[in-house]
Amino acid sequence: MSTPRWDLFCRVIDNHGDIGVCWRLAADLAARGVQVRLWIDDVSALSWMAPAGAAGVTVLGWPSNANDGECDSAVVPGDVVIEAFGCELPDGFVRRMAAMPRAPVWINLEYLSAEPFVERSHGLVSPQLSGPGAGLRKWFFYPGFTARTGGVIREPGLVQRQQAFDAATWLRALGVQPREGEHVVSLFCYEQVALPALLDQLSQQPSLLLATHGHAARQVKECLGSALQRGAMRAQLLPALKQREYDHLLWSCDLNFVRGEDSFVRAQWAGKPFVWQIYPQDDGAHLVKLDAFLALFTADAEPIIAEPLRALWQAWNAGGPGMTALPALPFRPEWARLCIEWRAGLWAQADLSTQLLGFIADSR
Repeated sequence: MSTPRWDLFCRVIDNHGDIGVCWRLAADLAARGVQVRLWIDDVSALSWMAPAGAAGVTVLGWPSNANDGECDSAVVPGDVVIEAFGCELPDGFVRRMAAMPRAPVWINLEYLSAEPFVERSHGLVSPQLSGPGAGLRKWFFYPGFTARTGGVIREPGLVQRQQAFDAATWLRALGVQPREGEHVVSLFCYEQVALPALLDQLSQQPSLLLATHGHAARQVKECLGSALQRGAMRAQLLPALKQREYDHLLWSCDLNFVRGEDSFVRAQWAGKPFVWQIYPQDDGAHLVKLDAFLALFTADAEPIIAEPLRALWQAWNAGGPGMTALPALPFRPEWARLCIEWRAGLWAQADLSTQLLGFIADSR
């Protein structure tokens, strides 16, 4: 039996969030025996995100002649073609799909969301009635947090990795040495007007803030200056971390501020208290998505933790230039317990790659 061949197409919009998800998915599928060609229009982030690559994954540049609708005639589409986040496949590639004796399974992989429509839309088919793909079918695959969605990425062996992990040793190797009694907090964010308010809060208690490379580190340095300290808080700027190393950072902290999709999911697998900065949209649609997740996440939580969590997350995402304070960080045992219980619920569901492989087997 031949090895399955999949094509995964991804465009980098900004902030490398799309490639973060697609690379993790490609590597996970390859580890399960799939040969993956990852087509991407900007490979620069992989130099620090995954410098060693992954066995079974071939990274290719987006077809240079995609704009004129053609694609290298030597390229034979794989058994499965994934169009990530509505990136629109090159016309020439789609024409080759349509010309194959047995057309590939064409998947439109959507963004992760907790909104109710995800359960209704997951697995729906869209027959292509015109254009280069006329006669093909495109399936909509929605990642999500409930049993009626496509799940989220969880690679085999993740539990074992976490159980064997030694946070103190890993932090020392990174040059980080928390002091006794400090809350260790990681920060990964977009541009964030609420950051000064967070720094003010952290300065009131022994805290070590670990700012990730990029937006977070730059903003922290701008706020704190070269001393990287305020009150009882000190900060450390981190180098760019590989994806696995970023997982280790999340596992090592008492509280994680995350952004976008990939780090958001990894924070949930970490089982530690976290605050999510969703990708901002001009029309405010991101706040609807935020509230949809909060509704699921806090559905069974006690009011003593559900209410302050909602207030904190909403303020972190909706703060304007006039923001001078954040709701208090609810460092309570209930928060940590909620995260552990939520993670257990996700463990009980099939992960994204498992569901994709099952869906493809049923569609052939």
